[in-house]
Amino acid sequence: MSRADAVAAMLWTGVTAYAVFGGADFGAGFWSLVAGGGPRGQRARELVDWAIGPVWEANHVWLIFVLVVLWTGFSTAFASIFSTLFIPLSLAALGIVLRGSGFAFHKTARRLAGRNVAERAFGLSSVLTPFFMGTVVGAIASGRVPVGNAAGDPVTSWLNPLSLVIGALFVATSAYLAAVFLVSDARRAGAEDLERYFTARAVGAAVAAGVLAVAGIVTLHADARFVYDGLTSDALPLVIASIVFGVAVLVLLRRGARRGVRPLAVGAVVAIVWGWAVAQHPYLLPQDLTIDAGAAPGTTLTSLLIVFGVALLLVVPALALLLTLAQRSLIEETTGPQAQDPGIRTHA
Repeated sequence: MSRADAVAAMLWTGVTAYAVFGGADFGAGFWSLVAGGGPRGQRARELVDWAIGPVWEANHVWLIFVLVVLWTGFSTAFASIFSTLFIPLSLAALGIVLRGSGFAFHKTARRLAGRNVAERAFGLSSVLTPFFMGTVVGAIASGRVPVGNAAGDPVTSWLNPLSLVIGALFVATSAYLAAVFLVSDARRAGAEDLERYFTARAVGAAVAAGVLAVAGIVTLHADARFVYDGLTSDALPLVIASIVFGVAVLVLLRRGARRGVRPLAVGAVVAIVWGWAVAQHPYLLPQDLTIDAGAAPGTTLTSLLIVFGVALLLVVPALALLLTLAQRSLIEETTGPQAQDPGIRTHA
């Protein structure tokens, strides 16, 4: 493996981590948005706040990592992507800011109206941000991002059927991951009603994601043939693995299994993310810019690999400790949902 390929793999590792952990965070915001009013909706939002409160800011470390590696290691691709796709990327960045502000203030605003606005901002931006990120992926896959400063169309590059389908798929996948994670969080909180509630929503989100994935394959065949051919050839084992993991998650959820659900759900997402990487290889911008042609000088790539090694030793253990403490309920920023009041009936 060349240094350029090694740095590209490092970059994709960061993309994968953000897809899993950031995606689950965005999905939690989606469920907060659609929870509705009444005691059931309030309890669902309480669980979301309790589950993501200690870790939601940390997950954006992966996005920063991806941007720094892309900018430093593959500056030509960075310039081409960010100049042509400045509209969806700006909207995604705005969504991240609004989401953070909404989550920070929806519990501290003095007036009820202010809390409601902050809560809606948190939920809505949790939907819009992954959607616009998905449109960026669709634009790149379809070859609508040529090499050069603002060389592609700023509107049609991302506002097209493939980008819209992939944007919707990103939202559905995030909702699926979050629902699976929240099933375990509800169990950890001792809230059996919320465990059933999010089990039903995990199944629904999985079905929606599957339908959108099929639609995406059809659209890829028509609009991004290079990536489609890669997914149905070299990357096919990873695509099949993703499907198998996803089906296994549904089976375990229906059986009320307590172990293996989260790892399988994560495995389904990781498999398809790396399947996409295999399908697109050796291109950064399909059929326009290869990894080797777009890579920085060798000394820069070597420096990135060294920094990555240091990060593995320092940052990853710290994040792992944070997640472990949060899962053991040793770090709590908000109060979790209490056991269901017998006088309140909720339904999945």
